[in-house]
Amino acid sequence: MQHKVIDLNDVVIRFAGDSGDGMQLTGSLFADMSAIYGNSLATFPDYPAEIRAPHGTVSGVSGFQVHIGSEHVSTPGDLCDLLVAMNPAALYSNAKWCKRNAMILVDSDAFDEAGLRRAGFKTDNPFVELGVEDRTLVVAPITTLTEESLKDSGMDTKAIRKCKNMFTLGMACYIYDRPLDYLYEYLERKFSKKHPEVIEPNKKVLRDGFNYAANLQMIADTYHVAPAKPKKGKYRNISGNQATAWGLLAASEKSGLPLFCGSYPITPATGILEELAIHKSLGAKTLQAEDEIAGICTAIGASYAGNLAVTTTSGPGLSLKSEALGLAVMAELPLVVVDVQRAGPSTGMPTKTEQTDLDQALYGRNGECPIPIVAAHSPSNCFDAAFNAAKIAMEHMTPVLLLSEGFLGNGSEPWLIPSMKDYPAINPPFATNLPEDGKFKPFARDPETLVRKWAIPGQKGFEHRVGGLEKNHDGVLSTDPANHALMVAEREAKVQKIADFIPTLEVDGPAKGKLLVVGWGGTYGHILSAVHELREAGTDVSFAHFDYICPVPRNTAEVFGNFEKILVCELNSGQFANYLRGLYPDSDFRKFNKVQGQPFLVSELVEAIKEEL
Repeated sequence: MQHKVIDLNDVVIRFAGDSGDGMQLTGSLFADMSAIYGNSLATFPDYPAEIRAPHGTVSGVSGFQVHIGSEHVSTPGDLCDLLVAMNPAALYSNAKWCKRNAMILVDSDAFDEAGLRRAGFKTDNPFVELGVEDRTLVVAPITTLTEESLKDSGMDTKAIRKCKNMFTLGMACYIYDRPLDYLYEYLERKFSKKHPEVIEPNKKVLRDGFNYAANLQMIADTYHVAPAKPKKGKYRNISGNQATAWGLLAASEKSGLPLFCGSYPITPATGILEELAIHKSLGAKTLQAEDEIAGICTAIGASYAGNLAVTTTSGPGLSLKSEALGLAVMAELPLVVVDVQRAGPSTGMPTKTEQTDLDQALYGRNGECPIPIVAAHSPSNCFDAAFNAAKIAMEHMTPVLLLSEGFLGNGSEPWLIPSMKDYPAINPPFATNLPEDGKFKPFARDPETLVRKWAIPGQKGFEHRVGGLEKNHDGVLSTDPANHALMVAEREAKVQKIADFIPTLEVDGPAKGKLLVVGWGGTYGHILSAVHELREAGTDVSFAHFDYICPVPRNTAEVFGNFEKILVCELNSGQFANYLRGLYPDSDFRKFNKVQGQPFLVSELVEAIKEEL
């Protein structure tokens, strides 16, 4: 049989196995290699929700999906072209994500009777039981082959078996025509200083996996995805949490203020704190606090002292921070609170993604307590979202909530590294001149923006009082009813005036029509793909995405007024739709929701839009 290389526009590969099988590393390496090769890509790491699930069980399966393309890729893909299943549990839980013509690669050494029973199979033929026997099945003794490959390496059996993911990666590189050079360079960089002895064994097992796949008759064809043709510039693959950290560092540079992050580790936000901790050379100070309340309170103190102050968390931690958030609102101090959302309520499913914290972000504080809300829409957009959130916080003297999601924080995509000269300066309203009477009034406001001055402690003549009790413009404690009403109204108006400083809402597609599809946050790529797919098929539909939740862009009413119906798609039970309905009661809002701890599929969005039309 003659071997053929088939050119494809895009492919989706899903690596799945037990938590100790190295699937996250395997998927990350395949993604990074493809990014360097020039492919557009998007990834979706899917971690088990249990810390240490029983070995070989479905609850312990760890997955990593990567979508690579020769044209722009905006989602990790719905169904996969190749499923790598390192054990029966991985096959059991992931077979449903295979395309009709998919290839399934399994380690036959793991498919013994005990492994099949632990995974929940009732028969000895898992492929027939799952109805995937018609796919291209590559059943290979990967563990045995890895042991044979490294029998002369001097490594012990346990260490050798940990290399089976590299053997599998070598096979995947052959199937999709990926060069091994990048992987060799990665091994050199990672292990040359501390563990140089493992470099050559890993190179060998990679090469042997590649060659083994090349000699398998069941792999008749291989596939090539050409490099994309992106905008010129320097790119790197970046995760959302890393991009968020870098966006905050950029805001620190542009404002001239040191960055302080006080946080408590929580899945899936911990990566931001870890990334910031690396960059002490850029003036970043990080504190791993003893709890969520301490994290935000140290950040508020740092803000009072003149820092760009940040705290990072997820839904449960945001609940704990709510009282201190009210303090930051009352004191009118700049603060960025990053909420990388996960499935709840309570501890819920810590490693699964959702958009279910929106109501908490909007309303989850006592009293009249308005806070601007910014939402990131892709892993690379987390950089701009973090920068803009920090800019708003410092220039408008307010805490800002930045909403990310587990899907964005852990996912990755190529990022065009920007030039900082293209980003605006950040100009905090520092108090520099005393009034003519020589008395500093800490809550006197700019008449245009209603923003108060930021007086850093230690400035002679600018001594003042801040705290959780209501005050008047002079900074004097006040329980006067009229003053309280005035200050409440001014704090709300200050937030609403931010609409004059953010971009207007853009419409992808016709400016008028029967249906406008609306999204926010990490649903962006999936909705965009669904809308474009429908338009290519001749369906008239438009799309608008909200990066700014509170306040909404100032032209929102005008945009909504041009459409008969508005379909709001979100990963919750309809929180944004309900919020918009309250703001614009004359518009006809419809909902399409998913609360499964998983992102939308493009196919299910297409069907939902068709139903509304």
